[in-house]
Amino acid sequence: MPKIAIIEDDQAISQMYRFKFEAENYEVQTAENGQLGLQLVETMKPDIILLDLMMPIMTGDVMLEKLRATPWGKSMKVIILTNMGEQEIPQKVRDLGVSAVILKADMTPRQVADLVRTQLSA
Repeated sequence: MPKIAIIEDDQAISQMYRFKFEAENYEVQTAENGQLGLQLVETMKPDIILLDLMMPIMTGDVMLEKLRATPWGKSMKVIILTNMGEQEIPQKVRDLGVSAVILKADMTPRQVADLVRTQLSA
């Protein structure tokens, strides 16, 4: 069973994706900020992470930077899930190696699930 971590501060969005992925037989765990997300990812060792950028306590870009600095996190697959426009996403996020950037408003949960499946099989 593939494991997915959803790091997202909006509980409605987080739960929507949790239900979608659980229905498709993923093991899903969530965290509402980057600090909790980093702890979750360290213990869970997910196959892929959906990571929001704008969160309280620790933002997604800071979490990604800390994740990439660890031996266990430097090659984890990460999909950025954001409402930031393409030009607003910091270049360092792309430099840290993300599999994809999803604009939340532009994709349905089905499309996100299809993208995750594609990334996991790549």
